[in-house]
Amino acid sequence: MKAVALGELLMRLSPEGHKRILQADRLEMTFGGGEANVAVALACLGEEAAYVGKLPLNMAGEAAFSFLRRYGVDTRHVVRGEGRMGIYFAEHGASQRADRILYDRAGSCFALSRPEEYDWEGIFAGAAWLHVTGITPALGEGARQVALRAIAEARARGVTVSFDPNFRANLWTEDEARPVFAEMAKGTDVLIASSDGLSLFGIPPAGTDEAACRLAAEEMQKKYGIRTVALTMRRCVSASRNGWRAMLFDGAAHYSKEYDLCIVDRIGGGDAFAAGLIYALGKGMPAQDAVEFAAAAGALKHSEEGDQLLASREEILSVVRDGSGRIAR
Repeated sequence: MKAVALGELLMRLSPEGHKRILQADRLEMTFGGGEANVAVALACLGEEAAYVGKLPLNMAGEAAFSFLRRYGVDTRHVVRGEGRMGIYFAEHGASQRADRILYDRAGSCFALSRPEEYDWEGIFAGAAWLHVTGITPALGEGARQVALRAIAEARARGVTVSFDPNFRANLWTEDEARPVFAEMAKGTDVLIASSDGLSLFGIPPAGTDEAACRLAAEEMQKKYGIRTVALTMRRCVSASRNGWRAMLFDGAAHYSKEYDLCIVDRIGGGDAFAAGLIYALGKGMPAQDAVEFAAAAGALKHSEEGDQLLASREEILSVVRDGSGRIAR
């Protein structure tokens, strides 16, 4: 199955370990971004995964290209142009100190891109799936039109569309996001969100309550005609310790088992869940198996440094069977 993920790839700069930026005398550089994270995870699972976005014609853009190609992501339809690369700084929290993110992405090459720059015919040739998030339209009018055009092009070709709202208060306001999210939801087949992430659709946080999650999913399905709703359910004990499970609603509610997470890097957990779900549904797994696979993928990502889940199908299935973390010999 060919899956397309459209969004901004960012340069990530982080202090070593759990240092604060004000303590650091060096920063580790890697790359990340919700949609690119999904593409990398799918490529590691053996799927044909294409990343679509715009990267600058400079050393940073070349490094980003090399990063994607390292994991087998299809970059043929990435647009190149003048401008800067978006950056974000990430501090890893611990115990009662939360993770912190600082964006430096205003006016980036991707944020200023336009729909007519992209080869939509080539992008969707042979594609079965498009994944987008609510981060892209938050970047500005150009990126907003790119996201909406991608959904329209996918729908016109019968391509399944998954949408993760991923609201970022650091990028835009709730009033700005609400009508855009509603428009994107109308073109969505599979909604992927956190159980507390549907407030902009008028749905209160559901937390880890099974009944509340089911009601939230039913409301989204009825309101927007969405075929499948998947919600991650996070129980926060501290920045280092979380409970993690998920629900898939397709007319019936299917719940995964819960994982007790000792977190190495929380960033990208939801993207790993999305990739696991896209993979599972694309393979025709039954709903219960699909949500178990996706939840295990998300749980496993929390054990890896960096934005992306770099795991095989067999490794994820081993977590489904036995999530104890016992050594494999």
